[in-house]
Amino acid sequence: MKQILFKNTTISYTDAGKGTAIVLLHGFLENKSMWDFYVPNLAKKNRVITIDLLGHGATECLGYVHTMEDNADVVHAVLSELRIRKAIFVGHSMGGYVALAFAELYSDTVKGLVLLNSTARADSEERKKNRDRAIKAVKQSFVNFISLSIANLFSENNRERLATTIENVKKEALQTPLQGIVASLEGMKIRQDREVLLHLTPFPKLLILGEKDPVLNYEETKEQIENTAVQLITFPDGHMSHIENQDELLAVLLSFFKSI
Repeated sequence: MKQILFKNTTISYTDAGKGTAIVLLHGFLENKSMWDFYVPNLAKKNRVITIDLLGHGATECLGYVHTMEDNADVVHAVLSELRIRKAIFVGHSMGGYVALAFAELYSDTVKGLVLLNSTARADSEERKKNRDRAIKAVKQSFVNFISLSIANLFSENNRERLATTIENVKKEALQTPLQGIVASLEGMKIRQDREVLLHLTPFPKLLILGEKDPVLNYEETKEQIENTAVQLITFPDGHMSHIENQDELLAVLLSFFKSI
């Protein structure tokens, strides 16, 4: 684990392997440990960087709202520290929003983009209300909020099969400070719509979705890539493809990286 200071805030990251730079960005309530299975496998032929986003893992909070742009600046600061000029980005859920913000701010640095269980669209009005409800809920009962939030990310038929793993995911999520959770919810709520990037950016793009994702509507999310060159991979499960479809996802990522 390595660290840099960004705006007097400690940012935690890892750096393994040599070759094409791959940046792995975790989702909300996750941290860089979500990539533990993938890093050794990907680092055989690539340089793999994982970063704890603001208020998650071992990275401190920066303020009361962590915008996707703030997180993109953090990622840029880490890559500058490592003197990496171009990289392929993989973002899970909120990590995908950060990767899109990064692609808008630092397009010359992006060699390829994978949106994993993520969307380029902004929150709908209903979704914004749900974020506000979530902020209220986590302030009222931290443990209950985490427990319910994590279980609901998996497709129903996997909840029993992956019970032990889900408990471990909950344990990691419980380490996320309240301020980090609220600041991320506020940041996701106000994020910009970046669907245009799926149409106009020149680098290769891949969208990976779960057909039974309880968080993202599969058909609606798929609509974004109509008439684009974005590749689509569909898994039969939920929002946590990196766990629910582990081996298949690894194969998909390796194939995509090889094609760039």
